[in-house]
Amino acid sequence: MTFKLYLAPLRGFTDYIYRNTFSRHFDGCDAAVTPFIPTLKTIRVKPSHLKDVLPENNSAMPIVPQIIGNNHENFIPLAGQLSDLGYKTVNWNLGCPFPMVAKKQRGSGLLPYPEKIDNFLKKTVPAIPNRLSIKIRLGRKTPDEIFKLIPIFNRYPLQEIIIHPRTGKQMYDGEPDLDAFEKCIDMTHHRIVYNGDIIDLKSFKNLSARFPTTDSWMIGRGAIINPFLPAIIKTGKDNFSNQVETFRHFYEELFEEYQKVFSGPGHLLERMKGFWFYFSQSFKDGRKIRKKVHRTLKLPRYLEIVERFFEEDAEWEK
Repeated sequence: MTFKLYLAPLRGFTDYIYRNTFSRHFDGCDAAVTPFIPTLKTIRVKPSHLKDVLPENNSAMPIVPQIIGNNHENFIPLAGQLSDLGYKTVNWNLGCPFPMVAKKQRGSGLLPYPEKIDNFLKKTVPAIPNRLSIKIRLGRKTPDEIFKLIPIFNRYPLQEIIIHPRTGKQMYDGEPDLDAFEKCIDMTHHRIVYNGDIIDLKSFKNLSARFPTTDSWMIGRGAIINPFLPAIIKTGKDNFSNQVETFRHFYEELFEEYQKVFSGPGHLLERMKGFWFYFSQSFKDGRKIRKKVHRTLKLPRYLEIVERFFEEDAEWEK
């Protein structure tokens, strides 16, 4: 069975620089949902607010722009502006688990309020020129909140529903609730995309065997950790050679591209520290490079650490 593979939206990681650099070195992702764009109280937002989704920045990989917000009056003009840029589908974020977002009833913070979600969809779906997809968690606090929402979703012509089978309160801890995901499949009229804890070929095969009618999948942290993973999943084979060399070329170009856009070495260093939290997990004894990078306070020292790692210690974890 052919299937579609999305790159997940990870704020601070899967921006256009990462997506473009990834596409020049690796295969496997059919499209990406972008990190969210917040709605603003304005009819037309500035191009700088849309930098991550501007067509000139996204020639390498098809994208679906994601919007976060809870007010249809702010969402509709932003969706229209994205339509003007050529995007036929936009995604509504109902999944962001972070408390600072959720407490404003955005992302997963809106899930306990089905009447507000229904009213939003009632006003938004007929008014926007794009198709609407939704990325959602099972609930904010409990995994049964979604079961009140699916009958609402069934009343609207949604493009698809991307489900991460955890609650917002769980963040990324604990196990995904696969039973709840299966129940969602049985309840919905829409195409469902599975998202969550696809970390290697084995985990994907286990999930695809359990959910044989699911033909769309989303990977996030697993693809940051191991950028070969999308191609491994697509081909069903982990037969790549020279992983360290290929990864090093990818990393070095990624560093150079971020160096062009960050205003100072401190911002660049913090971004790289974030990436190495994930990158290190694909290397044997990767915790050593992760600790060294995390403790580094100066960019020149960081460069020395990474250079020595690639020259002397880097060994790909099978």
